[in-house]
Amino acid sequence: MPKYIVTIGLEVHAQLTTQSKMFCACPVMVGSEPNTNTCPTCLGLPGALPVLNEAAIEKTILTGMMLGCTTPPVVSWDRKNYFYPDMPKNYQITQMPFPLCLGGGVPLYDLAYPKDAQKSIANPGKVVKLTRIHLEEDVGKSTHHDKFTTIDFNRAGTPLMEIVSEPDLDSAEEVVAYLTSLRQILIYGGVSDADMEKGNMRCDVNISVRPEGQTELGTKIELKNLNSISAIRRAIKYETGRQIECLETGVALVQSTRRWLDDEGITDDMRSKEDAHDYRYFPDPDLIPLRTEAFIARVRPQVPELPHEKRARFEADYGCSAYDASVLASDKALAGYYEAAVSADTKVPAKKVANWVINDLLGLMKDSEEGISACPVKPEALSELVATVESGKISNNQAKEVFAEMFATGQTAGPIIKAKGFEQVSDTGALEAIVEQILAANPDKVAEVKGGNDKAMNWFTGQAMKASQGKGNPKILTEIVRSKILG
Repeated sequence: MPKYIVTIGLEVHAQLTTQSKMFCACPVMVGSEPNTNTCPTCLGLPGALPVLNEAAIEKTILTGMMLGCTTPPVVSWDRKNYFYPDMPKNYQITQMPFPLCLGGGVPLYDLAYPKDAQKSIANPGKVVKLTRIHLEEDVGKSTHHDKFTTIDFNRAGTPLMEIVSEPDLDSAEEVVAYLTSLRQILIYGGVSDADMEKGNMRCDVNISVRPEGQTELGTKIELKNLNSISAIRRAIKYETGRQIECLETGVALVQSTRRWLDDEGITDDMRSKEDAHDYRYFPDPDLIPLRTEAFIARVRPQVPELPHEKRARFEADYGCSAYDASVLASDKALAGYYEAAVSADTKVPAKKVANWVINDLLGLMKDSEEGISACPVKPEALSELVATVESGKISNNQAKEVFAEMFATGQTAGPIIKAKGFEQVSDTGALEAIVEQILAANPDKVAEVKGGNDKAMNWFTGQAMKASQGKGNPKILTEIVRSKILG
């Protein structure tokens, strides 16, 4: 049986976080009553003229800078003509030959791959090439009922970036990594909320399959109706298998668009695929070409530290492991929380703070839908707890119990430690009395320590902790044991 090469390209649509629409002053708001955020321009009424949204242009150029794109000195807008009920003008204002961004690429972060694929990444460090990023207006929202369809035009005219990749992805796992990495970068730049569940980031997938040894790409099939990253992965797996089966059974593949039926786990034919000439593109007569030099100068200082740059800094400045740094940098808000905790007390080891954030905080946050911004434990409170452990006032196990209550109540560590009676005794006089009593009762163990048995030393510390009802400072107790036995 021949082997097959899978080639995938993506078209990602991301709504921009602007206050108003692309070509009019109507507000961009989620949850408004249907058809209330509209005007003659976004409804396409005769005589209404578009006006460019400068913030949308700046955010698109910023996206391009984050992804290593270039911006031409002059760009323009075009009309893409088609009839569909959710497009009130019967054409969409978009960019065809002269878009805002060209080239660039999306780095695939290791932790962006599905968890079951992270140990066997085929192309570590891969950067997926981009063709272009262009700026256009979104359409309205159609809701299909049993016997009729309702349309809400509130979304029509919302600024929308289309980020188009080269056919440079090889598997469903790389697609997951691409979308997750891209989403992180868009959020870091503050250009889009990039939430697929809310519809402000959407993705069309182009797939082709060809036998090994064939250089020409296979027939391109486009997948639509993909509303989550997990659904995209399942759809690619199914469609790849379907195309291979067609090739092996002699069924001709035709360039087309298919929808993903998530409940049934299959793709279904929608229509034959349109080409560019089907849309009869032509320059929009109401919008003149735009010089970009001034926009580029304004945007350049806004380029943020990106996830991979932050990861490298966490390793270099804070001593984080590569894995810990990747986890912390994968979420902008989480990275901010961590840095706030570290800066709250610079004497606390940054690596210890990272351990608490990743192993304890994220464990308690895993069922929360609101994210780290809603965490009841403030960064300063976590830093205080870690400092308390480092000073030896409470044990690590006690700290975990304290932290769980901090998370449940929002209290700081001090009152909880006091209420539980956890603060450890560091009075050397009182601890020496406890150690001397245990040494006197166990001369055989003393002899073992003198003979070089370090485990017996730990045994004495454990007995002293029991005798102090867990309140003895273990570090001080160990020092006392060592000095009493070995001098």
